[in-house]
Amino acid sequence: MTALLLNKFSDSECRKLCHAVVDGVCGRKQPQREDYSAICSLEEWLDLNKFLAKLFCLAAGGHSSDEEVLAALSDAKHKDILLSVLKARRQELSRALLDKTTSISSAVLSDFDWQLKLALSSDKISSLQTPLLSLSLDVRENGALRPVTMEMTRDELNTLISSLEAANKVVLQLK
Repeated sequence: MTALLLNKFSDSECRKLCHAVVDGVCGRKQPQREDYSAICSLEEWLDLNKFLAKLFCLAAGGHSSDEEVLAALSDAKHKDILLSVLKARRQELSRALLDKTTSISSAVLSDFDWQLKLALSSDKISSLQTPLLSLSLDVRENGALRPVTMEMTRDELNTLISSLEAANKVVLQLK
């Protein structure tokens, strides 16, 4: 088990590694393989680094309890060190994870309004009787508020709803 690889490390090396992994998750300098090459093989190093990053992200992002974190570590002898690093840097990890999530797009929907209208006629057809949806979006992009207005027929609205549902499925799969 990957958590047992931590047993090869001394207390100080484990603490240093954990803080370096958190630094890497937060977008700073990641732990360097050369610093730990005498302790574990390349494959073990990759597995351990991936395991620790995932553990810290899940614990900070999912707000896992100490008991849940300890359960994931099973028989690792440095449980207390990992827990102390997590407690000390949980806020920093949460902020970094939130920043990564929000950096996906620079545009954010700030507000919206909609109206349903009935077009009775047009310049080409004397009796139209077509429902139209008027959708007004306030999009905040780079600190500036930009209004976006569109008018859609029933078919266009169905297409928009289908594409939003598909996007929602993709977002749920990424979670």
